[in-house]
Order: sequence, then structure tokens, then C-alpha cells
Amino acid sequence: MQPDPRATQIIAQAASDSKTQNVTTLEVNGYTDTSGTATYNMGLSVKRAKAVAAQLVADGVPANEIEMHGYGETHLLVPTGPGVREPQNRRVEIIFH
Repeated sequence: MQPDPRATQIIAQAASDSKTQNVTTLEVNGYTDTSGTATYNMGLSVKRAKAVAAQLVADGVPANEIEMHGYGETHLLVPTGPGVREPQNRRVEIIFH
């Protein structure tokens, strides 16, 4: 799963900002929309979080400062019914702690 150029730029900015802010942990949370099964979506959300975490490490963030979570189709940004393809729900959030 290769992030698009804009996503790569955002991840690089997060890595850079984590070095200049008082950050002890970066929480990387992956999410999906409701298309697909709940089991598949849970795995996909973890895969998304791992891809972003790997890029953060490539951009200089120590792996031990990254905490990853996959939330599957829970915590929808745009509430939808089951089986709905919603691009805004397919996301990874990077939270500084």
C-alpha cells in the first residue's frame, strides 16, 4: 500500500514536527469505511497504520516512539450505513502526545 504524494508530504511534516515539539509518543490510528467485512476492515486499518508508521520511521522517527492502532470501521468520520464506500472514513490519524 503506497501512500500518494500528498500523504507522503503530510507524514514527512509530522515526522519533522515531532522532532521540534515536546512529543514523547506518536499515536498512529488506522480506520476504514464500512464496505467489506468487519474482519477484513480491521486488518486493513492495521495495515494502513503500519504503512504510515513505517514511513514515519523512514523519515527519522524512532520506532519506539510510535504507538499503532487499527480501529476498522469503528469511529467513522462520516456516519454511514453498512457497506458504504466513503473515502473520508479511509484514513490514518497521527496524534502527538
